Amino acid sequence: MTEQKIQTEDEHIGGKTGSTVEKSKEFDPNAPVVLITGTSSGFGMLTAVTLAKQGYHVAATMRDLSRNTELARLAGQAGISDRLQYIRLDVTDADSVQEAVQAVLQNHGRIDMLVNNAGFALGGFIEEVSMDDWRRQMETNLFGLIAVTRAVLPVMREQKQGLIINLSSVSGLSGFPGYAPYAASKFAVEGFTESLRHEMSSFGVRVVLVEPGAYRTPIWNKGLGEIHRSDHSPYKDKLDAVLRYSQHAGETAPDPQEVADLIARIARMRAPRLRYALGKGSRLLIIGKWLLPWKWLEWIIARGLR
Repeated sequence: MTEQKIQTEDEHIGGKTGSTVEKSKEFDPNAPVVLITGTSSGFGMLTAVTLAKQGYHVAATMRDLSRNTELARLAGQAGISDRLQYIRLDVTDADSVQEAVQAVLQNHGRIDMLVNNAGFALGGFIEEVSMDDWRRQMETNLFGLIAVTRAVLPVMREQKQGLIINLSSVSGLSGFPGYAPYAASKFAVEGFTESLRHEMSSFGVRVVLVEPGAYRTPIWNKGLGEIHRSDHSPYKDKLDAVLRYSQHAGETAPDPQEVADLIARIARMRAPRLRYALGKGSRLLIIGKWLLPWKWLEWIIARGLR
């Protein structure tokens, strides 16, 4: 493993952004430790702040440490800067994954909780999404999540305790037109997590899925930007409808703090259940998928995209 360079938060904000690890000055050695992926924005950032307020030492990971400015600002406002450690982690890079996990262990000696949050939404109609983009979607949302989980599992297994929360999506429960790559990646996360929960139950490691619906996070802007479209596409009208729906959903979605608060509640549970769906329309969709004939559900989704 390459040597991890440690800096204080003030040094980073002052412009030294090339380090792999940035660490606050003091830590309570008895506090639980959580590793969170994708903390530069959205659910990951809010979860980092929320768990730090709850007393966790937070290993806040992100691909680019220069993007920790907003998280550092929120932590400073909340008076929890000493509970955050900023670590560079690219979930698609095997060396980066191992180095990040080892950095946490070197500083704290254990990992009590893992929140697999890193991911993005890639859209487009199936015929028009390149195979390179399909692979890129899976590399981050699925294989990256698996890689980080595998790196942490030996630690939790030997500790005989731990909690793994995988951020899935309502798109992991029902596929929508125009977002097949994202839905496929999240459906895969669902199956992976079910198997993982079975495998780790005898080792004292709890495994949970959190399945948000639409929330006001940057994934909507990123997802819309990743949608492939062409004026000459045979899918143009349908794709335009998907874009309008997605734009409206992003603008009217609820506060993403709800997801961070749920994760904090799960962290306090002795025996959490496997799935927690929340957010606009998510529970209704789940109920509808299980109770309604598929043709009815298909008609409802098609109608919503007119």
